[in-house]
Amino acid sequence: MPNLYQLVYTSVRKPNCDENEIVKILDSCKRNNPPQDVTGILLHSDDLFIQYLEGDKNIIKLYDMIKDDPRHKRVVLLSYGPLQERVFPSWHMGYKNLPKERIDFLTEGNDNDKNIFQSIIKGEQQSGVGAVNLLVKFFNKG
Repeated sequence: MPNLYQLVYTSVRKPNCDENEIVKILDSCKRNNPPQDVTGILLHSDDLFIQYLEGDKNIIKLYDMIKDDPRHKRVVLLSYGPLQERVFPSWHMGYKNLPKERIDFLTEGNDNDKNIFQSIIKGEQQSGVGAVNLLVKFFNKG
């Protein structure tokens, strides 16, 4: 039985979730994730969240709690499954703000990468490998 799992979800950011709320989310991650051995990243724009989490199988319980957070809605689980090794082993929660006007890939991105990202933004399910690989590119870890 695998010891490590990854989880990717997307959600719609509510208008009342301002930048102060984002700071609160990140502070909560920094406080709560280390004792649970959870690492990952949070991408956010003015109206969207994409989060990648990695940890033991209990990250699905963390996801259940996240779904109830009133700062977002329409939470969609895109990927959940076993993981060989952590992608972000030292990041209890890395984050990036996605620009509203346009998203440019800062790494080599082919048409498939762009299609996967557009699919993620629309909340469509992805294979764990495709979603994770793309998120790694956003953080220049590949």
